[in-house]
Parts: sequence; structure tokens; C-alpha cells
Amino acid sequence: MGMSTYKNQIQKEYLVSLRRELHRYPELALKETRTASVIERELDSFGIPHSRIGETGVLGVLHGEQEGRGIVALRADIDALPIQENNQVEYRSRTDGVMHACGHDAHTACLLGAARVLAENRGSFGGEIRFLFQPGEETGDGALDFVNEGALNGAERVFGLHCAPDLPLGTIGITPGLNNAAVDLFRILIYGKSAHVSTPQLGADALYAASQIVTAIQGLVTRRTSPVEPVILGVGKLRAGTTYNALAEDAELEGTTRTVSQQMRLQVHQWIDQTAEQIAALSGATAQVLWTDVTPALVNDPQASREAAQVAKTLGPDVKVITDRPLSLGGDNFAEYLNCVPGCYAYLGTSNPQHPETQISLHNGCFNLDEDALVLGAGLYAGYANWWLTGRKTI
Repeated sequence: MGMSTYKNQIQKEYLVSLRRELHRYPELALKETRTASVIERELDSFGIPHSRIGETGVLGVLHGEQEGRGIVALRADIDALPIQENNQVEYRSRTDGVMHACGHDAHTACLLGAARVLAENRGSFGGEIRFLFQPGEETGDGALDFVNEGALNGAERVFGLHCAPDLPLGTIGITPGLNNAAVDLFRILIYGKSAHVSTPQLGADALYAASQIVTAIQGLVTRRTSPVEPVILGVGKLRAGTTYNALAEDAELEGTTRTVSQQMRLQVHQWIDQTAEQIAALSGATAQVLWTDVTPALVNDPQASREAAQVAKTLGPDVKVITDRPLSLGGDNFAEYLNCVPGCYAYLGTSNPQHPETQISLHNGCFNLDEDALVLGAGLYAGYANWWLTGRKTI
């Protein structure tokens, strides 16, 4: 069965209804209890066995009925963001301060739409398709739980997609090689000594040390890294002090790093550790740096990227594939899967100039998408899995 035939079987009404249901009831990372139940409800209706990975991850497994081997994994992330929705639409979020502002509701709907059509056609292929509904992507969680539970054991390919408001409807971005930066979080705890502002020599000002650390960290990029290698060191939070006329006894910084090579990733860690400790010491304080590794850089396998691009082109004459979408310094822990299995992460165009709200960036309270993209997304999921299990020698 051809990939375009799969796409033609996908029902837009089903995808839109499901996406809007998920959009109304968004849930934050690792709290996706209702979302996981909806996914299980749908998989049950398709006759696809499933199990939980962690508290809210769902793994569905579909076996083809033809002879043949092969295992392909398809992933969608399912969590929402702590953002207040500003869209005045019938299906707007019913949970104050929580919104699907990154399109994970669409990813989940697309993968369930693919699961539905693949289950209906299980007699046309052999092998195994694994559906990974991953929680916690926004906080760098979930992916390693699937890896550690063996969800990718024996898999030959892994495929995923993400909404892209920078791409027009009908366009799919599939770029071989580096796509997204590695992301790490850091907290710097500074311990000083309180004293009255009139006798600073009796204390150690944690706030002053913290402000110097912020300035110095910014300077690391301009003076310690190559201008042709993308690096971001950003501090987004500073807390210090209790009153206007006393030296701050302690302070806390929170920030993030974005790097594209493992060597620079490790080097940046070392630089920030040294900078914080040495500047704090100059002020008579001490500093402790706590790191959280969110995700490695996302690097698409070149062969898998060519495969996915060829599959995408079979989904209709109006489908456009671009292979040079610019590098993003945002991260996605789909990268954890790519470190285990050759695969590809595609970007699904969701914007339409006739609907300006679909051109608003991700992580914005007014983010929305053209729901016509859901059919193409589901078709790409289903088409790639079907191709890998039936016709991969043709590319």
C-alpha cells in the first residue's frame, strides 16, 4: 500500500477533535494523568496493546500480520507549558496558567491518527511498530525512561516530528545532521555574610558577588568562545537579599547553556564553575554550582533523513521538503533516542498567512496552528513506519 493511500485514509475530523480535546485539558510535565488516559483509550479502540513507562508515559506496540521483520519506533511528546492561554477559541485551555503552547497536543493527535490507520492496515505489513508517547519533554524528562525500559531495544529506526510555525503549511523540514543545541541548566548558590551597609567590611555581600558573576558569565561567550560556533550562556533569574540596608547573606542564580558540540558543552561547565567560585571568593563569599543536563544536541542521521524526505514527497504533489532549515538553539530530548538508534526528527509546517495566529512563535500565549497540518503529520508518521517495514529497499 502506498504512503499517499495511508494519508488519504486519515480522517481530519478525528485529528481535529482529538487535538482540541487535548488542548482543552493541558497538563504539565510528568503530571499528564488525563492525557495518558486519553491515549490509552484511543489505543484500546484500535486494538493496540500498551503499557506505562514511568507514571504517565505510554508505550503502544503494534505487530503486523504479514511475514517479515523490522522494528520502527515513533515518538510524540505529550506535556504542556506553564503559560496562560490568550486565544479566544472554543477549545482554549480550561486550566489557568497551563497551555499547549508548543504543539504537543498536535504531535499526540498526529501519532494517534497514524496508529489508527496503521492498525486498520496491519494485514499489509510485517514487523513491529512502537508508539512512544513521552511525558516531560519540556523539562528534559521522559525520554531516558523509555530508553532505560527497553522501548528502543531492537529498533532499527526512530522517527518524530515537531510543529514549526516558521514553516508554511505543506512544508516539512528534514535537515540531516545537527538540528538543535544541547541544553543544560545551572543554579549557582552564593553564601555570604550579612552586615549593615554602613559596615561592609564586617560581611560578605552575596548580592554583589552574584551581580559580578552574571556579568562575567556573559563575557565568557565574547572572549572565550569562537565567534563561528554558536554558544549561549543566559541567566534568567537572580534572587538575593531581604532588606535595603543590609548586605545579602545569600543569593541564587538560575540560567541555561546552549552548545552544539560535546567538547564545548563540557568546557562551558568548567568555565562557569571556575567563574562562580573565583568571583565569590574575591568578595569573601563562597559559591556552589549545580548542573542539570537537559538534553544532548539533536543530530539527525543522514540516511534516515533521506528516507524520511523521500517518504514525505510521496504524500502529495503539494508537499514541499526543505533540507536546510536553520539550526535552532532550542533543545529537544528526542536527541536521547537518536543517541541509541538511527533516526530523524522532522519539522512540520503549521503556519498559514490567512490566519496570523498560526505564525506566532512557540511558547507564546497566543500560539495556534493550522489544523490542516495534522493530516500531513499523521501521514508522515504512518508513511515512514509503513515504508520501513515494507519497501525500504527502494530508496
